[in-house]
Amino acid sequence: MAKPIVAIVGRPNVGKSTLFNKLAGKRISIVQDTPGVTRDRIYAEAEWVSKVFTIIDTGGIEPENSDLIVAQMRRQAQIAIEMADVIIFIVDGKQGLTDADNEVALMLRKSKKPIVLVVNKIDKMKDEPNAYEFYNLGIGEPITISSAQGLGLGDMLDRVVEHFDTLNMEEEDDETINIAFVGRPNVGKSSLINKLLGEERVIVSDVPGTTRDAIDSHLETDIGKFTLIDTAGLRRKSKVKEEIERYSVIRTLAAIERADVCILMVDATEELSDQDEKIIGYAHELNKAIMVIVNKWDLVEKDDKTMINTKKILQYKLSFMAYAPYMFISALTGQRVGKVLDLAKQCYTNYSRRIATGVLNDVIGKAVLMKEPPVVALKRLKIFYVTQVAIKAPTFIFFVNNPDSLHFSYERYLENKLRESFDFSGTGIKLIFRERKE
Repeated sequence: MAKPIVAIVGRPNVGKSTLFNKLAGKRISIVQDTPGVTRDRIYAEAEWVSKVFTIIDTGGIEPENSDLIVAQMRRQAQIAIEMADVIIFIVDGKQGLTDADNEVALMLRKSKKPIVLVVNKIDKMKDEPNAYEFYNLGIGEPITISSAQGLGLGDMLDRVVEHFDTLNMEEEDDETINIAFVGRPNVGKSSLINKLLGEERVIVSDVPGTTRDAIDSHLETDIGKFTLIDTAGLRRKSKVKEEIERYSVIRTLAAIERADVCILMVDATEELSDQDEKIIGYAHELNKAIMVIVNKWDLVEKDDKTMINTKKILQYKLSFMAYAPYMFISALTGQRVGKVLDLAKQCYTNYSRRIATGVLNDVIGKAVLMKEPPVVALKRLKIFYVTQVAIKAPTFIFFVNNPDSLHFSYERYLENKLRESFDFSGTGIKLIFRERKE
């Protein structure tokens, strides 16, 4: 089931990022020792009354010039309207109603999307009447908050999640495998998709950044049904100054979010960039199925060691996802393109794998006998029972005496044992440790 997406829209300096960070809470923090997995705080998961949703901060560069502010807000509103299920429109209770607020309200009203109007910076009871003038926007009753002090957020979130019940969140077609192609501009994503489709459906061009938005193409073959999602290429950080680029990042993250399999495409003639690591790191963090395709292999001078050496270099840089398979192709000549969907299907099969509880407990029981958990803070971890609670990605709950006595190296050991015993190549897996009394 897709998670609802909630976008935050508003003028510069009204408190969008403060609100975003409050809602994202601790969930945005990422394991420190995983290279390439940090990301801009654009996208985060939040939860309220047991409802999990994705929040997007559409903000970014804050222009000084008032014409630019209006133009940028239009763009923010546009992306929110395109992508979000519910929109939080945040205005400044200290500054009052502005022309830019009116412009955006007009766009949001036309969109027919559920809007929650939030008046920020209402820090004291005496500021409450400042909210009245925002009724003039014609998008319903304003809710007053102070994002800096955390006041009124509960009422606001109640209003946000109320809208989830009216959404028609379609169940994904379980037979269709969604594949997102990610990577820098000009790496050959569109060319590969066109080869797979056998027709020029996606614009192919040598100008980096031709594909501004994520584009879907549907394909049915002997091995199954696929949705191929072509995403905008992401430039290196220094060039992400244009806010259009930021929106490409948002769209790419959204594409990853709804994909089953993420294919990182890299150019055989260029080095892997930090941006590549970051974006595939996001897919890894979501425990998606992942594969790496090295394109333009026809342009490389080769001997019998070239492929092995190239793969070693990439695996070293992407060591946080050692489970990902690699493939060397040429979208231009068609070399090995025929095997791309076979490998994606294999990754998907492992992503959907379910293990019987008895077998699972046998494997973990043997693993513990072979290597006892280390003592952490004078306590030794005791595993009572393991069960798989989800597929896509395979998720396992370990019931233990004390989750705090789990050492990260032992968690890694248990994951490796699961991978040795069952075929989880090409997919992330998730281990959760819960306390249970003996």
